[in-house]
Amino acid sequence: MSEVTASCLCGDIRVRASGSPIGVGLCHCMDCRKHHGAVFWAAAVYPAESVEVLGQAQQYQGRHFCPRCGSSVYSCSEGEVELHLGAMDQPNQFTPTYELWTDRREHWLTPLAGAHQHSRNRGA
Repeated sequence: MSEVTASCLCGDIRVRASGSPIGVGLCHCMDCRKHHGAVFWAAAVYPAESVEVLGQAQQYQGRHFCPRCGSSVYSCSEGEVELHLGAMDQPNQFTPTYELWTDRREHWLTPLAGAHQHSRNRGA
């Protein structure tokens, strides 16, 4: 079983995920853009029972962040934890296989080669 770790900028929030993610993707929706202050979100999605969080994160609508440094670390929804790729302690561990809300993708960003493209949410 593999394990990955992630943390906030100051290190007060640490996350450990075991096993393989359910999926790895990018999202261009306005909620993700606004939350991250970036033109897209990137995360590895794990079953909630595979993730351990150390430290006291604050949350807003399921999006968890460090109250000290403000780093966005993970999100929770429907039994899943979306572990943000930018919070990973080691880079280059995952390659996204899908993109969501491509209708909102910046025109200067090209589709991710080999990834499934969804104009909105998967299955919408």
